[in-house]
Amino acid sequence: MENSFDDVSCLSPQNLGSSSPGKKQSKENTITINCVTFPHPDTMPEQQLLKPTEWSYCDYFWADKKDPQGNGTVAGFELLLQKQLKGKQMQKEMSEFIRERIKIEEEYAKNLAKLSQNSLAAQEEGSLGEAWAQVKKSLADEAEVHLKFSAKLHSEVEKPLMNFRENFKKDMKKCDHHIADLRKQLASRYAAVEKARKALTERQRDLEMKTQQLEIKLSNKTEEDIKKARRKSTQAGDDLMRCVDLYNQAQSKWFEEMVTTTLELERLEVERVEMIRQHLCQYTQLRHETDMFNQSTVEPVDQLLRKVDPAKDRELWVREHKTGNIRPVDMEI
Repeated sequence: MENSFDDVSCLSPQNLGSSSPGKKQSKENTITINCVTFPHPDTMPEQQLLKPTEWSYCDYFWADKKDPQGNGTVAGFELLLQKQLKGKQMQKEMSEFIRERIKIEEEYAKNLAKLSQNSLAAQEEGSLGEAWAQVKKSLADEAEVHLKFSAKLHSEVEKPLMNFRENFKKDMKKCDHHIADLRKQLASRYAAVEKARKALTERQRDLEMKTQQLEIKLSNKTEEDIKKARRKSTQAGDDLMRCVDLYNQAQSKWFEEMVTTTLELERLEVERVEMIRQHLCQYTQLRHETDMFNQSTVEPVDQLLRKVDPAKDRELWVREHKTGNIRPVDMEI
């Protein structure tokens, strides 16, 4: 992820403490962006990914990204939340798609059943008439197959997709607030560091000025005044160290929660994708079964069509409708 290092503030090199346990860092080693302290790009130490080769969420969303919709930035964690909510929406739309598929099946079954009752060519006779009657019956059988298919689509695909994680948005909102609160606390701690650092600078400047004035005898300040200024400077330094320590504690807490939460979001996304995959596999299985059942509805038709015998049909028809088998002869004078 690209980061802009313009207009950034760096913590005081002497009082930064360590951004990782047991490691002192100088001003050149760190840079603070949006109140989060990172290794400085010019002296960046090699960092081992938390989950190498896995492209894990916990490794790639620490910085903020420029908001394409405005002039601000979007936290990396916010992008992950948007991904989760988009996934929930996609899941909902897939369920709606299956619902439309079910409607088509139901309408198709209804039309097949209606057509099977049609009286067209009902007077066809013989073995061909039997085959034609079976063609019409097969439509009714096929209509039943499609009705069963639509019912299974509803119970085994559409409904599970729709009901999966019903309270997901509410859960994500809680998660968002939790991380946002930690980030706000981090910003507050950083502001306190900046304030303490400014106070230390002022105390050090005051001490230096009083010391110089005493040396060139431009002031009647006593040694006691110098000691008082030195105590204030030391106290300001202690305050800054305390503020930096509190900042580092807040950042460590945010870091830990980010790792835990991003890994949970990663698990949830894997679970969502796997759930959808399984139900789409169920969809294709139902389709295969439907094709198989549809094939079975035309098998009786095939059997009767193989038995169609024009000669036999002609015999039966003639036997029933013959008007006489004595042929005409020539007239005699």
